[in-house]
Amino acid sequence: MSDEVEPGHVRVRLDLSYDGKDFSGWAKQRTLRTVQGELESALQTVMRLREPVELTVAGRTDAGVHARGQVAQFDLAEEVWAEHHDKLLRRLAGRLPHDVRVWKVAEAPEGFNARFSAVWRRYAYRVGDHQGGVDPLRRGHVLWHQWPLDVDAMNEASAALLGEHDFAAYCKKREGATTIRTLQQLGWERAEDGIITATVRADAFCHNMVRSLVGALLHVGDGHRPTDWPGKVLAAGVRDSSVHVVKPHGLTLEEVGYPADELLAARSSQARNMRTLPGAGCC
Repeated sequence: MSDEVEPGHVRVRLDLSYDGKDFSGWAKQRTLRTVQGELESALQTVMRLREPVELTVAGRTDAGVHARGQVAQFDLAEEVWAEHHDKLLRRLAGRLPHDVRVWKVAEAPEGFNARFSAVWRRYAYRVGDHQGGVDPLRRGHVLWHQWPLDVDAMNEASAALLGEHDFAAYCKKREGATTIRTLQQLGWERAEDGIITATVRADAFCHNMVRSLVGALLHVGDGHRPTDWPGKVLAAGVRDSSVHVVKPHGLTLEEVGYPADELLAARSSQARNMRTLPGAGCC
């Protein structure tokens, strides 16, 4: 989708969240239930459109991955927007299934592109290492790890992964797509309830990147690998069979960051030049 909005149309931004458990990821598929499919269907229904809208999203999440701060967009004729914008949020609440919610609907500023204007995405991965397992009320959002984890060791190992690198060793390769990313933040913290949360922020993520990084760092945390091992894997630049892609249910897209309105178009153009595969699945 272009950054230019056709004359007579407005670009609409949606802020939304969803529980990924029963979705086959974000991206619309013909025979499977997806977040994009549910949203586009609901929007078409509540606005009584002949054709479905086409959503562009900040980050296409994989099957089973959750989102708390996802951002999407679509273009709409001005007269349709004028008719429906003040009622759209309430009507979507009545039409959408309970595992996806839209929290904000607004006209986007000029130059906005939900995917390419973003300057960072922040994910959280939650792990429990209590020997009794995970609280049943949180089992859909927390991975249970059967060995005790050393958070200090995982933070030490994480430091070597920060910055701009080729993350080919931690990404599922996609033809024609770069694996160079800037990892801005990667840190672990244990809360009072014992749940350990990894906070991972980057300009963008390639396929399976977050879950692969978490898998490598859990090996360090439980003592199966030394703290310098994840950095050595990164430097080798090839997939290592010892790096496991952890299960998706512990992962949540928490927030997407955008620059000031006047910088949106420039950021979008820059990001387009860096990424060659539109909307590749993530994390």
